[in-house]
Amino acid sequence: MAERRDVMHAATAAIPIAELPLTIAGEPMVLLSERALYWPARRRLMIADLHLGKGDTFRAAGIAVPSGGTLQDLTRLEALIAATGAAALWVLGDLQHAPNAPQRWRAAWDAWRTRHPALELVALRGNHDRGLDPTAFGITLAGEHVVDGPFLLCHDPDAARSPAHAGLHALGGHLHPVVRLPGVRGRLPALWLRADRSVLPAFSAFTGGWMVQPAAGERVAVCAAGAVQLLPRRA
Repeated sequence: MAERRDVMHAATAAIPIAELPLTIAGEPMVLLSERALYWPARRRLMIADLHLGKGDTFRAAGIAVPSGGTLQDLTRLEALIAATGAAALWVLGDLQHAPNAPQRWRAAWDAWRTRHPALELVALRGNHDRGLDPTAFGITLAGEHVVDGPFLLCHDPDAARSPAHAGLHALGGHLHPVVRLPGVRGRLPALWLRADRSVLPAFSAFTGGWMVQPAAGERVAVCAAGAVQLLPRRA
């Protein structure tokens, strides 16, 4: 067990994390290159679309995908908590991928949770979280949305908005936004900043992506390994 902790510590230390200060809905925030948003006023790390166990779900269906994805994602979370000193982690929907899938990944999750007993862990319910047992995960399940400061924290910012939430900035995930940059191979995860809502990139490395087409006045911030960049605003 001590050897495994040493391996985790070494892997965590090897993850470079870049920071980009932003202001969203009047609140100072920090976008981190490992696809997370930090809210300094709350000492809160926020991610979306963790999709724990997605690889197990695919393998159970006979689809050959590499193993170890959950451990890699948890190692990245470990590095983010160490870098920010976060007191809380909020998952804005889709903590798990499928409730009835084989749960070989649970040992990695349970060990990770044990290493962070003082960390407040809150999840909002996403479309993949049906049947999610908060007690088994050691988390607080806060429902489908939470109003906190100027934000409507939710999973799907488009679906969660209603007249009752007028004036609030919706903050969530669900879409897995990605962009392409000239001269860069592949698609890169991105934070999509809109006038009244912002969409976080999917935290899990094993997800698809939805190509963002920002409208005039909207911004996109790209997250890559060890780098984060705010792209120019469209005219």
